[in-house]
Amino acid sequence: MTEENELDSTCGISDEELTHRFIEAVRISNEIKKVKGNPIQCWDDEKKAPYILYPDGHREYA
Repeated sequence: MTEENELDSTCGISDEELTHRFIEAVRISNEIKKVKGNPIQCWDDEKKAPYILYPDGHREYA
C-alpha cells in the first residue's frame, strides 16, 4: 500500500504527477537558459560531481 501526501491528494495531484511536473519545469528552465546564453547546472554521473555547463561547451566542476 502506498502512502500519499495529503497536500497532493487534496489538490487532486498524485505524487507521480507532481514529480513529473517538477522534472518538466526544470527541463524547460534549462532550455530557456540555453537560448539566452546563460550557463546551466548539471551533474556528472561518472565523476559524481556537479558542474556548470557554459554556452561555449566547457565545463567548470565545483
